[in-house]
Amino acid sequence: MAEEKIRVLIVDDIAETRENIRKLLQFDAQIEVVGASRNGLEGVDLAIETQPDVVLMDINMPDMDGISATEAIRKKVPHTQIVILSVQGDSNYMRRAMLAGARDFLTKPIDVDELTAAIRRAGRVAWNEREKLASSGFGGQAGSGSGSGTLLPGDQGHVITVFSPKGGTGKTTLTANLAVSMRQQGQTVVAVDGNLQFGDLSFFFNEQGRNNVADLAPRTDELDREVVSEVLVRHESSGVHILAAPMRPEQADSVSGEQFGAVVNYLSRMYPYVLVDTGSTLNDLTLAALDAASMVVLLITQDIPSIKNARLFLDLAEGLGISKDQIVLVMNRFDKRRSITAERVRDNFKKEVAAVIPLEEKIVVPAMDRGEPFVLRNSSTPVAKAITDLASMLVAKLKAQVPSQLEVG
Repeated sequence: MAEEKIRVLIVDDIAETRENIRKLLQFDAQIEVVGASRNGLEGVDLAIETQPDVVLMDINMPDMDGISATEAIRKKVPHTQIVILSVQGDSNYMRRAMLAGARDFLTKPIDVDELTAAIRRAGRVAWNEREKLASSGFGGQAGSGSGSGTLLPGDQGHVITVFSPKGGTGKTTLTANLAVSMRQQGQTVVAVDGNLQFGDLSFFFNEQGRNNVADLAPRTDELDREVVSEVLVRHESSGVHILAAPMRPEQADSVSGEQFGAVVNYLSRMYPYVLVDTGSTLNDLTLAALDAASMVVLLITQDIPSIKNARLFLDLAEGLGISKDQIVLVMNRFDKRRSITAERVRDNFKKEVAAVIPLEEKIVVPAMDRGEPFVLRNSSTPVAKAITDLASMLVAKLKAQVPSQLEVG
């Protein structure tokens, strides 16, 4: 074990700092830098991918700060030890870092001897933790579809299908922002466009990949992680992965419902959370997405056609094999000046409205035009907070359905 190198990941939003640390460590024969990332979300992804022994983590970063990233990494790669690097030597920062699971706390500018000593201490702890996890059967990774960032062989993630039997209710906006919000909370998410003729989920992320679901459909019998990963698009700002719809409507005809269902099910073996944006008709593709769903987000707005169609869908649900407990009813674009309230819908449907998302066109529409999920830039607004709360609730409900392997053990 003494000859083993300590694998180090650097997480800092300043490129010059990342490079300086890398240069400092390159002269130590016992330390190997396995990667560097520019923010907390990317750092969590890289930690899952590279399985480092030690992460050198800055505190103040965009998207996800170092303390939140520390918590996420400690949950998802439990043997990895975190050394916090901060320009602020404040005792409050130190206390918060340690509570989040950090092993050490160093103040910038960093002395190289102090840094390498901290890495060696943390590396020894990481090796011991890795051995314990390996002997317990977890192989150094946290458990599965209940919300960790990676799945063990045989695990199944959760599929959340977003559906409304009426067009124009904001399904795609909700799917995109819900995916980002779940990602901000430390979940690993893939968003799938299930409206293959005129789907535009990727445009809500300002992304346009060369490949799409039509490239996977003919290969459903031979899918593997490498093939699927080549087709997916990664949204850099959020870390959400996206499976886009075909660029041309006629390509949609090449994908059957059976093939689409097979792709979604395969993704649920790669990702703890799969969000599927659907069309508004119960065609083969939508039925496949509903059939694969662990949970269905049924979206309504404050108009009679939307309420009527949702009522019809609820009546059909049992026949489709969807239990009422699987359906989460969400009212979108809520305007308190209108007479249809969540309480009236609850009384009519005999089902609680789980979330009410307020109408904020001045935030939602410009963000949609920019191709930017609004929760990234306007996280403190009521509409963003409502979606953040919905994301937390969905994750909690799904975790309650299937306890994680770590909890069982």
